[in-house]
Amino acid sequence: MTHRPSFCDAAGKTMRKSGIILLALAVLTGCASTRGGEVTYHDSNMDFGSLQSVAVMPFANLTPNTNAAERVRDVFITMLQATGAVYVLPPGEVGRGISRTSLATPAAPTPEEVMAFSKIVKADAVISGVVREYGEVRSGTTSSNVISVSLRMMEARTGKVVWSASSTRGGITTVDRLFGGGGKPINAVTEEAVKDLLDKLFAK
Repeated sequence: MTHRPSFCDAAGKTMRKSGIILLALAVLTGCASTRGGEVTYHDSNMDFGSLQSVAVMPFANLTPNTNAAERVRDVFITMLQATGAVYVLPPGEVGRGISRTSLATPAAPTPEEVMAFSKIVKADAVISGVVREYGEVRSGTTSSNVISVSLRMMEARTGKVVWSASSTRGGITTVDRLFGGGGKPINAVTEEAVKDLLDKLFAK
């Protein structure tokens, strides 16, 4: 007796095909997705909602691009201010506070320096950071932009670290190698990394 394909057989084949397609898309999406920071720390005893003013220190720069830290800091300040969650002290005011407290390494202040600095500029918290990667990377004939940033927030009253996170965005993906393309502009990659950091900062 000849077996005729039933509705269930056809549906099963369709579902199997759909599953294969979805799996392929998932693999491609995974390869194409940008790399995010894995480690995020939130002090469970800190009331982040009580913060009203934040000072963003100049970032340390571990990249060959001499302007990387300044550019990333500018984007971070702008986007943090745009959230409306806190008042971000102007860079000039932060600079004057650094001079008055004679901070040797503003990108990595000690708890004592944070407390002294915060009293001068009237900040509830201080954010410092380091830019580890910034700019173009190459693999064979393929190139793309990448950025990697690590930040931490210190409470003004105690100088204690209450939040820290890192984010990496951009880089050469499997899709780039297969189909070519130069990736996103560095400004777009920077904004993606900063958005990721802000999402982690305000995560509940």
